[in-house]
Amino acid sequence: MVNEASRTGAARSAHAETLIRAAQGRWGRLSLHPAGTGQGLAAALDEALAGAPDLLVVGGGDGTLALAADKVAGTGVVLGVLPLGTANDAARTLGVPRDLAGAVDTLISGEVVDIDLGRADGRAFLNVASVGLSVGVTERLRPGLKKRLGPLAYPVATLGAYRTHVPFAARLEFPDGDHPTLELDDLLQVGVGNGRHHGGGTTVSPTASIDDQRLDVYAIQRGRARDHVSIARLLKDGTFVEHERVRHLTTTAVRLVTDPPMPVNLDGEVVATTPLTFGVDRDAVHVVVPRGGTAARLDRPVGRRLR
Repeated sequence: MVNEASRTGAARSAHAETLIRAAQGRWGRLSLHPAGTGQGLAAALDEALAGAPDLLVVGGGDGTLALAADKVAGTGVVLGVLPLGTANDAARTLGVPRDLAGAVDTLISGEVVDIDLGRADGRAFLNVASVGLSVGVTERLRPGLKKRLGPLAYPVATLGAYRTHVPFAARLEFPDGDHPTLELDDLLQVGVGNGRHHGGGTTVSPTASIDDQRLDVYAIQRGRARDHVSIARLLKDGTFVEHERVRHLTTTAVRLVTDPPMPVNLDGEVVATTPLTFGVDRDAVHVVVPRGGTAARLDRPVGRRLR
């Protein structure tokens, strides 16, 4: 199933189809399901799953993959990834090559592992849910900008969002009692991570993993300009969570409350509003990753190949 509305979906879907057909002998029967956004995407996924496939290969961006992961969670269907979006953070977390030939080779020679799925009051996300600056970034990431600049659209949009951002206050409650309630103010952003990467390559934390059965929560407080510059320099490797203007912890569940309610970004889609309770569906999704990779290094089952 290819989301032809993703950044490179329409342009690369024919190439993807050619590569998949070349590998068809490895799998047996193959059916193709092109789709657009919105209801068309959900309908195409439902149509593909109606045939009870062993493997559902999905081409698209992070939002498409999160929807597909939600659809296959708990069904036993294995998810395969073709990264056709702008950021492709889910593919980066899973170690799936971002070139199509490499991604298809992973489908052929890789192994199946179990990963967690984040939940925000039932809504699924693979990477990160966030409030604050990231919402402003997403609102500036218009399709035209992403098609024109590709991954460079993220720093351009971030700069614009930073200039107009209004700091906010938030309360973090922990339903499982593993942390005391936190009252925080003067915030730039709060992030709740299930996966390891988001925002075009930002690392949630040095220890974040999509199979650790926990959420990584961080809150960035406003500081001086030099604080923001130093934090920005540490985003790629995740060590920004050690900065004095950042609070970071891991948990099994967290409730995020703001006054007034604020929009929430789930894997690049602004589709929810606080207050929200976040949790983890443990080992909910079977997915193909490169053999010997580290995507599920904490809870890797014995390597399984697709038959």
